[in-house]
Amino acid sequence: MADADDHVDPSEFGEQDGPPVEEKPYKIIFEANKCFGAGKCAEKSRNWTLDLDTGIAKPEAYFIDESDLDHNIAAAEACPAKKDRGIIHVIDRRTNEEIAPDPNGDGSLSVDW
Repeated sequence: MADADDHVDPSEFGEQDGPPVEEKPYKIIFEANKCFGAGKCAEKSRNWTLDLDTGIAKPEAYFIDESDLDHNIAAAEACPAKKDRGIIHVIDRRTNEEIAPDPNGDGSLSVDW
């Protein structure tokens, strides 16, 4: 688990499998182990599906472009997990900053690992 003073670099996660930044400048980091199946993400975004058998949501794509940005931000901001801090993180791959939910207000990745 990251301490409040630790900086977690979003570029460390998933980049080896990702498309070029120019094609998909945003990525989703999802703390699936903290999902409790509220389904708010699936209500807000066509990229998110709630599996009724497992009760866990998942994205169809982890790397997205501008056309999918707004509804994925809405999903991240609607997530009630972690006392409304959210477990869906939308990252700008060009700057490595968290766009949403960004509860710290500084663009740092707000994961609890």
